Amino acid sequence: MFVSEDSVEVSLIHDGSGGDITRNPSLKPYIHDRYPRVIAEYSLKGTVMLSLGSGRPSVMVVAGVHGNEIPPQLAAMRLLEHLASSDISGKVHVIPIAAPWATMKNIRWCRGRDLNRSAGTPGSVTNAIFRRALELGVDALADFHSTAPGSRPGVEGVFCSEEPEPESVEIARHITSRTSSRVLCYERASSSYMGALEDECNLAGIPSVTCEVVSENGTVREGSYERSLLQMKLFLEYMGILVEGVPGCL
Repeated sequence: MFVSEDSVEVSLIHDGSGGDITRNPSLKPYIHDRYPRVIAEYSLKGTVMLSLGSGRPSVMVVAGVHGNEIPPQLAAMRLLEHLASSDISGKVHVIPIAAPWATMKNIRWCRGRDLNRSAGTPGSVTNAIFRRALELGVDALADFHSTAPGSRPGVEGVFCSEEPEPESVEIARHITSRTSSRVLCYERASSSYMGALEDECNLAGIPSVTCEVVSENGTVREGSYERSLLQMKLFLEYMGILVEGVPGCL
């Protein structure tokens, strides 16, 4: 599937993950503006990607790998609205709801699979996203999550790795320099566990990070989606895509 919504291109990444995200009680109140409605409609078919701009740099923004992590999914919708009304330099591919079925049910896993452990597994949603990033030749990827208090990591932060893509660390430092996020750095991608989208991308030569904000699972803690949106904007600022400047710290 490939269609155009004015200046936004919509394409289907994975067709086994569709769901009605308007059935998520925490997300439903926010699905009333144009782009959230468009996303909800196409998400019935599966995992969709919305692309804006042209040329380079080219980046990918991903949210909703875990369906019950609501703030980054809402932030990605807001990011699309912001980008559609902004002058951007380059191309941005946004996957706002990676696993609509899991988001619909407000649960972490999608059809029994932890998508943050299966980016290297053929047939998984995150493997489809990873392969699309490779096909597009994106210059960087950022995967956005939320973390419950007392869980791992349980704090606002940006995961990165020193090897094999040291620019992963530079991206994390830029984002954390203007937020209250911490740099959460590993020496080498996949040294802690296998199958995270960030790690698979770094191992394949795409500088990548995973950004976390704090919110209870299945809910939107006050201020959490705004913090996730700020992380997204700072990622795009680092990559030279947002040129109007991004205000600092929440």
